[in-house]
Amino acid sequence: MTPAEVKARLAAADGEIALLDVRERGAHARGHPLFAASLPLSRIELDIDRLAPCRAAPLVLLDDGGGDDRARRAAERLAGFGYADIAVLDDGIAGWRAAGEELFDGVSVPSKAFGEYVELHCHTPHVTAPELARLKADGTRMVILDSRPLEEYRRMSIPGGIDVPGAELVHRVRDLAPDPDTLVVVNCAGRTRSIIGAQSLINAGLPNTVVALENGTMGWALAGYELEHGREHAAPPPSADARRWARAAAARVTERFRVPRIDRAALARWQDEGARRTLYLCDVRTAEEYQAGHLPGARHAPGGQLVQASDSFIPVYGARVVLVDDDEVRAAMTASWLIQMGRREVHVLAGGIGADGLEPGPEPRTVLGLTPARQAFEISVGRMMGMLPGRDMTLIDFADSRSFKAGHVAGAWWTVRARLAETIARMPQSQMVVATSPNSDLAHLAAPEIARHVRCPVRVLGGGTDAWVAAGLPLEAGDARMLGDQDDIHLLPYDHPPAEVEAAMRAYLSWETALVPRTARDGVARFDVRPRA
Repeated sequence: MTPAEVKARLAAADGEIALLDVRERGAHARGHPLFAASLPLSRIELDIDRLAPCRAAPLVLLDDGGGDDRARRAAERLAGFGYADIAVLDDGIAGWRAAGEELFDGVSVPSKAFGEYVELHCHTPHVTAPELARLKADGTRMVILDSRPLEEYRRMSIPGGIDVPGAELVHRVRDLAPDPDTLVVVNCAGRTRSIIGAQSLINAGLPNTVVALENGTMGWALAGYELEHGREHAAPPPSADARRWARAAAARVTERFRVPRIDRAALARWQDEGARRTLYLCDVRTAEEYQAGHLPGARHAPGGQLVQASDSFIPVYGARVVLVDDDEVRAAMTASWLIQMGRREVHVLAGGIGADGLEPGPEPRTVLGLTPARQAFEISVGRMMGMLPGRDMTLIDFADSRSFKAGHVAGAWWTVRARLAETIARMPQSQMVVATSPNSDLAHLAAPEIARHVRCPVRVLGGGTDAWVAAGLPLEAGDARMLGDQDDIHLLPYDHPPAEVEAAMRAYLSWETALVPRTARDGVARFDVRPRA
C-alpha cells in the first residue's frame, strides 16, 4: 500500500486497519507515522495476539524500506499464524518520507498530541512549579494527586503528593478533597496525564478549583525543587459517599459525551463475532481488582494508561472497544476520552462486571509459535551451572539491551533476534549454543533460528534468566559482548545518565508542546474535544 492509501484508510469513517511498525522500539521512537504502533519483528509472537486479536483484521506492516526485509518477514510469519489480510507499506519509512508525509519521533504520540489538543481547546487551568511552591509555603489548603501508576509514583513524586492513577481520580477524589475550598492539583511526569486528569475532574463537575501542574515532576525538578523517591502513599479505596458522587458524575459525563452502553447479551454477540471483527474488551480497574476477578477474555488496561498510550492497547482503528469496571465510573470517564480522541466504536458495559463467572489471576498471555515439546530442548539451571566452568558453550541472551547491561549470566552474548543472522557469525564457534531470555519464551522462539546458522546442538535455559536469579545465582553487568545496534528500547528522560537528564527533560517537554501543529499538518487525526459545558 502507498502512503496515500494508508492515510485514506486511517481517515475513513468505516472499516478496520492497523499500521504496525516491525522495527525495534528504539527505531520506532526515532520516527514513524502518527498512527503506527510498535510491533518489533523480534517480539511478534509475544505481542501480536494482544495487539490484533482478530485474524481477519487488515494489517499494514512497515520497516525502514530501501532493501529492509523485516516487513516481508513479519508478513510471512503472521500469515503462518492465520492472519489473512496483510499488506506492506510501499518502501517503508523511506517511502513515507519521500511522499512528503510527516514522521513523528517519540512514543504514545497520538495520546500525547491529544493531551496538548485538550489543553488548547478546553483551556485546562494549570499552575507552574514556582507557583505551586509558593502556595505550599503560604499554607494553601490543597491536595496534590499524582495520576500515574504506583510504580512510576514510587520512582519520583512531588512532596506531599498522593498516588491516584488517571481513571481513579473521579472514583476517589471526594474522599481526598471533600471540602470544595480545597485546591486540587493533578500531576504526572510530564504533561498528558496532568492535563487529562485535571480536565476529567472538571468535566465530572468537581466543585473544587482544579489545576494541572505544568510539566509535572519534570517541571518541578527543572525549577530546582526536590522530588521524593520510594513513597507508597496511594489513595485508599473510595468510601460509599465517594462512590455515590462518582456515579452521579460519571452519569453526567456519559450523557454529555454520548457514551454508548451495551448489555451482556450484546457483548456476548460481539465476542462470538471475534473472528470477523476486532473486539478489545478492556478492564480499566486496578491490577489488584482485575486479578481478584475479571470477565473471561478481558485484558487489563487501566483507564489512565489506556488514554495515555492508546496505540499500545488498541492499535486496530475501527475496532470495537468495550470498557468494563464494577460501577461504570472508570469505564465512562475513560470512554469519554477515547471518543473525543476519535475512536468510533467505544462502549461501556452496562452494570459493570457483576459477580458471576469471573476469572481470578493475572492477564493470560498468548505466545504464538511455541511448540508443546519445548521442554525437550531445555537445559536446567543446575545442569547449566555445572557445565559452565569447562564446557565449550556459547550463551546468547535475548533480553532487552538495558536489562542485559544491568545483569546477565556471565559470558553471555547479546543481540536482537531480528538481526540474528547478521550477528551470530561474529560469536565464537562452540560445541553447544544455549539461548536465554527473561522467562525463556523469546529464547524458545529464537532457538530454531539459531539452529539454522550453527552446526552444534542448540538448547534453551529452562525458565530463562529469571530462573537463574531465582536460584540465587550471580549475574554480571556491563555491555561487553553486545552485538549490533542497541535500538530495541526507547529511553524516557529519567532513564538517561544523570548528567544528561536535565537536557533530556527539556527536549521532551519542547517536543510534546510542539505536537499539535505537527498533527494538524499530518491531517489524519480526528480529535473532537468538547470544551467545558
